[in-house]
Amino acid sequence: MVYYILAFIVFLVDQGTKFLIATRMELRDEIPVIGNFFVITSHRNSGAAFGILQDQRWFFIVVTLVVVVALVWYLQKVKDTPHKLLPVALSLVLGGAIGNFLDRALTGEVVDFIQLNFGSYTFPIFNIADSAICIGVVLIIVETLLEGRREKAAAKIEGNEHHE
Repeated sequence: MVYYILAFIVFLVDQGTKFLIATRMELRDEIPVIGNFFVITSHRNSGAAFGILQDQRWFFIVVTLVVVVALVWYLQKVKDTPHKLLPVALSLVLGGAIGNFLDRALTGEVVDFIQLNFGSYTFPIFNIADSAICIGVVLIIVETLLEGRREKAAAKIEGNEHHE
């Protein structure tokens, strides 16, 4: 249950911040937070990450539904494992996916507002859901690498036991 609570918290924070941006700022308004490096910018995205696949609302709705079902199924499968990194990572991805799904289902676009500038380069504007999804994916990769190391260590221990 704790993993679904984590996903729900991600969803609530995402929706709350998007609501504030959508209701308190005009489109393209900017609020500098850390000079020009971190700027809150009211933006809408009808595509996927980095603005790709613009105006493909139904495609995203169907794909996200499939992904959410798969995430819930896999989370149920791994929630009782002794290593908690994978279920936490899946919870982050689940909460973020549902947050962006709700935006697309209701309005056909996602509210983005976190803008990072690195000199003359502006990273594509994103939101809390996008952040949770990216952090979750990185944690899934880390867990996959750790699991590979655990399996190698277990095989080495098992091999040493057979030689004694």
